[in-house]
Order: sequence, then C-alpha cells, then structure tokens
Amino acid sequence: MSKLMIFLSFILWTAPVQDKMVKTKVTENITMSLPEDFYAMSPEDIAQRYPSVRSPIGAYTNSARLVDLSINISATRWREQDVEMAKDFFKASLFNLYDKVDLIQEDVKTINKKQYIVFEFESRINGDQFSLDKKNPVRTYTYIQYLIINGKTIVFSFNCPIKLKEKWQPVAPKIMNSIKVKGGI
Repeated sequence: MSKLMIFLSFILWTAPVQDKMVKTKVTENITMSLPEDFYAMSPEDIAQRYPSVRSPIGAYTNSARLVDLSINISATRWREQDVEMAKDFFKASLFNLYDKVDLIQEDVKTINKKQYIVFEFESRINGDQFSLDKKNPVRTYTYIQYLIINGKTIVFSFNCPIKLKEKWQPVAPKIMNSIKVKGGI
C-alpha cells in the first residue's frame, strides 16, 4: 500500500502542468484563465491559508493543493498616475514580509490595456530549528501583480513551493497575462 502511495505522490509531483486553460470569472468585472485542474477554495481553505480581516475576493488552488492563486483588494490607496511610487512601496513591503527575497523580475507592464506592477521572485521565511515542532525554512516561488484602478489596488498573487518552480514558472505569466478587469472593482 505504501509503495502505491509513494508512486501516486511521485506522479502528482512530477506530472506535467496541464496546458489547457479555462476562462474563469472571479467577480462581475474580473476574468482570467486558469489551468484546468484549478478550483475555487472553500471558505475553510481560505480562512486557513489566508488568515486576515480582509478575505480574498477570489482564491484558487490546483488539484494537489500545492499551488495557489489569490486575488485581493489592498488596503492601500493609490492614484493610477503614481504607479512608479506604488511599485517602490510594494517592493519594500515584499522585502519586509520575508527573510530573504531574490527578485527575478520587477516591472510595470501593460496587459489588456491596463498597467500592472509585476514582481516575480523566490522567497524564504526562516523556520525555528529550536522549537518543539522544528520548523524548517519555507521557500516559495511567487509571481505577483498589482493593478491600481479607481483609487484601489487589486493584488493577483500566484505561489508554489520552490521545488515546483520549474514546472510552474512558464504557466504563471500565462495566467497573469490573461487577466481582464472591466470598469471598476
């Protein structure tokens, strides 16, 4: 039985990412394409994975529950013409969240006629080797985009464990480049 479980885990871990993308309606004004095996998280999953006063407006995970995408509205308010200043602010915020950040990409891109602040990076949060549960460092690959619209900021965040980076790094931009936001939030 354990050999079967190891084999199935191996298949899930190494299986190629599905190329088929499905158009997904996040809200009345936001759509994007997600891999076919992604599904909306339950309220319980959201509460566990994104504990916050502000619940995401959308949260999705893959069938193995290892790769996540969330869509949030940030508490910070910006004007659309302040995108460069906002980029610096969000960059500083990211560096404060993690013990280590290795930037792969930092840019302002136009996607579907809207300007997005884009960061792609690897991060690490140190564990606690001396605690009772001996937590190891957590390493993550993240592709995050910020859209300033009508004085609000929508945050699209894709993340997965660092060991899945090679598999998901080509897919993350496809997801992010498919985002369409109509009107306001």
